[in-house]
Amino acid sequence: MTSSDDARQVDDHVWLIDTQYQQRTGAVASFLLDGPHGLGLVDVGSGATLESLLAGVRSAGFDPGQIERLILTHVHLDHAGAAGALLKLTPRAQVYVHRFGAAHLSDPTRLVRSATRIYGDRMEELWGEIVPLPPERLTVVDDGDEIAVGPGALRVLYTPGHALHHIALHDERAGSLFAGDVAGVRLENPPLVRPPTPPPDLDLEAWYASLDRIVALRPARLFLPHFGTVDSVEEHLARLRERLQTWAEVALARLRAGDDAEGIARAFAESDRAQLLFLRDEDSARRYELVANYLMSAQGYVRYFQTRRPDALR
Repeated sequence: MTSSDDARQVDDHVWLIDTQYQQRTGAVASFLLDGPHGLGLVDVGSGATLESLLAGVRSAGFDPGQIERLILTHVHLDHAGAAGALLKLTPRAQVYVHRFGAAHLSDPTRLVRSATRIYGDRMEELWGEIVPLPPERLTVVDDGDEIAVGPGALRVLYTPGHALHHIALHDERAGSLFAGDVAGVRLENPPLVRPPTPPPDLDLEAWYASLDRIVALRPARLFLPHFGTVDSVEEHLARLRERLQTWAEVALARLRAGDDAEGIARAFAESDRAQLLFLRDEDSARRYELVANYLMSAQGYVRYFQTRRPDALR
């Protein structure tokens, strides 16, 4: 295995590229695959970090212009925001995305409008240029499909819960899984598992079912965009399930008491208090908030209970 400041090899034919989101390392990753089936990326990061992504590809020893596959686990902007701009630089590339996410890429108007309501005048700083994708360069995939890339094939696993349009990608040959956000956030330093539960698609029942499917595959390793590799897979997924359930209980109790998302976010932070003792420096805490902040996670639970489980609020 080899490494550089911009990229490091994490498995045979697999490179982790740190996109350096918001000028912070160890927060948002893309994974580069090389091999006889073509050069490909799993997730591409924000449009604002495109140059870091390209630098990482070059540091791994490859020409970005040779990339043939851009495979998106879902269309949230920290995973897919750079896709349109990247296509301008990769004339051979095709984008692969779940059928529920494709329309947001060919016409990102609703996606941008929704993000603008949250981020306001920080859109350019956070997400850069969001370019519509030409329909002819989009390949729609669904559960069970296979994508030939790098050393072999990745099988598409439909894994909703975090997002309706979420997929994971199983490399049966290597026994690994490119998990997107369905396997949660676990930064490398410190390794605290945190659920990313933003609105509008949080669906706990679907998420638990997705985790069951992943466990049944018994992957030996997870590749996480937030951030790195996980080898203790069952332990990690069990911890994520526990956190999802704990936060659901906290959110429901606060909603029944008449609290709002900000109050729930404070309760989430309090429920994490013991684990947060690991976060002994401001940078670590900030990186977790960048990729799975308490307020947005609380807003996801509020929407979940109000739209999917209103009976629980009575």
